[in-house]
Amino acid sequence: MITTDICIIGAGPVGLFAVFEAGLLKMRCHLIDVLPQVGGQLSEIYPHKPIYDIPGYPTIRAQELIDNQMKQIEPFNPTFTLGERVEGLERQEDGSYVVVSSEGTRIHCQVVVIAGGLGCFEPRKPELANLVKYERKGVDYMVRNPETYRDKKIIIAGGGDSALDWTIYLADIAKEVTLIHRSDSFRGAPDSAEKVYHLAQKGAINLLLSHNLADVHGSDSLSHVIAVNKQKEEVKMEADYFIPLFGLTPKLGPIADWGLNIDKSAIVVNTVDYSTNIERIYAIGDINTYPGKLKLILCGYHEAALMAQSAFKYVYPDQKLSFKYTTVNGINTF
Repeated sequence: MITTDICIIGAGPVGLFAVFEAGLLKMRCHLIDVLPQVGGQLSEIYPHKPIYDIPGYPTIRAQELIDNQMKQIEPFNPTFTLGERVEGLERQEDGSYVVVSSEGTRIHCQVVVIAGGLGCFEPRKPELANLVKYERKGVDYMVRNPETYRDKKIIIAGGGDSALDWTIYLADIAKEVTLIHRSDSFRGAPDSAEKVYHLAQKGAINLLLSHNLADVHGSDSLSHVIAVNKQKEEVKMEADYFIPLFGLTPKLGPIADWGLNIDKSAIVVNTVDYSTNIERIYAIGDINTYPGKLKLILCGYHEAALMAQSAFKYVYPDQKLSFKYTTVNGINTF
């Protein structure tokens, strides 16, 4: 059992800033996210994308923003459970909660904060008849531990930043890496695309452009991936692992069954403190909705600040909250 003051569901930019605001009030946070790394959409989908509306930064790349936020919350020593989806919520007699993950991790907390962006991200899967048969038997939709692929034959499919970045990274780990993309050009960062072309030219990876996935085969586990080119010619490739990286699609997942007020796949909140209709549960960031809602990171930061002020009464019911400016008091660690 992990014990904390606040369990934050979602480790994107808004969830990370909630750690900072809670830390100023001496509240400990544990974050849980289905993705294998912090950063949410920013790290998983567009790490190189420039962002222009963060105060103090005329422009900042998505991953750089996440890296800076991680440095900002270091003094408060947050803990993380990554690569696991929240499956259950158990209300305790004293009003606290136990959050349960897909892998059986249990987190006891006084307050639950849902900061899951657009929801629990699920991978977009290619339409292949036998694909589900080999999930966790050679088919992975995200890279959780790169060492899993050491000295293995890997086939990656996709043309975005994730596909390019993992192709480059795994080229030094796997026995053989093949990147398949249906187009003849990539959507990802030009610098990453150039590195992939260079790796292919020197024979460090195999690159199949203008190829579509056709099928996957194996017995108890995956053994082959088949692709076809524009001339309908088949290419059959041996594979220990197949990693289709076609992005993520957001869904509320099991959270939708918690009894929260939901409007068009978003959680309805009270704008006084971004609390939900269930006591001790808050929702901040793109996952919530209210009149005038703007889905901006900046707005999520504001919501996180007010949430933390409200959550204080559940974590420290016998103490009076005294608001203090960081410019006066600085950052006090635990």
